[in-house]
Amino acid sequence: MTALYPLSAVAHQPALRMALSLLAVSPDIGGVLIRGDRGAAKSTAARGLAALLPSRPDGTPAPFVNLPLGATEDRVVGTLDLDAALKGEVRLKPGLIAGADGGVLYIDEVNLLADHLVDVLLDVAAMGVNRVQRDGLSAEHSARLALVGSMNPEEGGLRPQFLDRFGLCVDVQAPTGYGERAEIVRRRMAFEADPAAFTARWQAEEAMLTARLSAARDRLPQVALPDALLDTIAALSAEAGVRSLRADLVLYRAARALAALEGRREVREEDLHRVAPLVLTHRRDPRLPPPPPPPPAPPQEPSTPPTEAPQEASAPPSPQDDPEEVFAPAANPAPLALPAAPTPGAGGGGSAQGRTVRTVPDPQAVTLAVPATLRAALTRTGASGGPMTLTREDFRAPVREEVTGRRVLFVADASGSMGTRERMGAVKGAVLDVLREQGRRDRVALVTFRGAGATLALDFTTDAAAAEAAITAAPTGGRTPLAHALTLAAQVLTGEQGAQLVLFTDGRANVPLTPGGEAWADALGAARGLRGIPTLVVDTETGHVRLNRAAQLAGVMGAEWTALSPAPAG
Repeated sequence: MTALYPLSAVAHQPALRMALSLLAVSPDIGGVLIRGDRGAAKSTAARGLAALLPSRPDGTPAPFVNLPLGATEDRVVGTLDLDAALKGEVRLKPGLIAGADGGVLYIDEVNLLADHLVDVLLDVAAMGVNRVQRDGLSAEHSARLALVGSMNPEEGGLRPQFLDRFGLCVDVQAPTGYGERAEIVRRRMAFEADPAAFTARWQAEEAMLTARLSAARDRLPQVALPDALLDTIAALSAEAGVRSLRADLVLYRAARALAALEGRREVREEDLHRVAPLVLTHRRDPRLPPPPPPPPAPPQEPSTPPTEAPQEASAPPSPQDDPEEVFAPAANPAPLALPAAPTPGAGGGGSAQGRTVRTVPDPQAVTLAVPATLRAALTRTGASGGPMTLTREDFRAPVREEVTGRRVLFVADASGSMGTRERMGAVKGAVLDVLREQGRRDRVALVTFRGAGATLALDFTTDAAAAEAAITAAPTGGRTPLAHALTLAAQVLTGEQGAQLVLFTDGRANVPLTPGGEAWADALGAARGLRGIPTLVVDTETGHVRLNRAAQLAGVMGAEWTALSPAPAG
């Protein structure tokens, strides 16, 4: 048997160890999500937890089941046993959930798992029962398991509704202190050199932790939470901007588990404050409140002549630049329609279809899911006792997961010419409207331009919350370096095949790429370099005298054009 790295030997991750301990005491907390960089002991800690759980009734150790990303719904929840069906019996073939009963079900890169499987697993973790109803089969079995998911946020996020359903969340990262890093490496090298000797050295610590968890599980039913602390729970959730009542329930359960761990039969207020970060961090609404604008930079000393231009600027800022402001997003009467994206796989010989994640009844199916179709036929004819026949009622069609989502680069004019509440608020509102229609695999990026240059405010990410926070906090003010923004957009889109571009601008460029250049000519030249990329130009120009330069840009880029429609003031 392969030796497991002891959980008690995981160094300098106290929040992670506490979260896993709370889950071991009270599985109805609903699972633990571990977010962090590679090499931060996420999977090591999850494996170590299984060794501390009580054995199964048959005496076998608590299982550790690693759910692969390629698993189908049948493999996860269970399906009809074909061997039994051929004998005329309707029986469940257990899946991975059944195998994890009484132990740990671990999902690495849970953010890349199909949405419907995440939903099923979170349901099972919360209820402790797996109910299977498919192919004419209805069955259920116990699924008292500790659900642990891990993810690297750089590879995309989870939808907010799934984040909310994970009871606890821990953000982990490798420590930066020299001594702490050295201690982690020292322990790991000792384990790899002689796993048996290392685990023997930590056996006493593991036994103490096992006994503590066991005693806490026995004590948990007697732990009470004073009624007055329910107000504290409500206050903690409200102050964090959390709308879901699930957070309040998890705070209640986690605080009781912590009190049980510490040998008490009554929850104290300090228990709530200790577990609150684990319960509320991933549920906190990043849009409330919006971050304040950064403080203005200190003025340059006049006695020190500049030796070179600032790295981000191509021209010195003008003393007449407008002061920066941050405008809140505003509602838009007409939502934007993104430019048409190339069909995935078109011209490249690739298939746009992903793997089959489930099947659905479809008498008119063009493509059959053969195993599921046979199971349906066997179930129907097995119940009647006659020979197996196949009818259209048995047809099952595959449902395939999306392979890739959209990639959309937003380029937003944040210069002083946009500096009215209605205009900049409408731009932010339009971008947020598109984001709210974002799929789980869609990736978005944001470039803003103002003052003397353009900035990549947000690189491509699937984290809609991070995108909303970046857009909401974008300041406004300064001149209009349009050519710089289009040049940066071309760099960002390099290698992003099939990406789409949405440009918000009034076209009134006034910062050339090089001193002495012509700003509008530079902007047109940079726009030509983006021709061929599916682009929507959103014209933000207002007023009685209009130059219609955004429409000219759209023509040069071969882009679609639309006018921004701010909501009426007042």
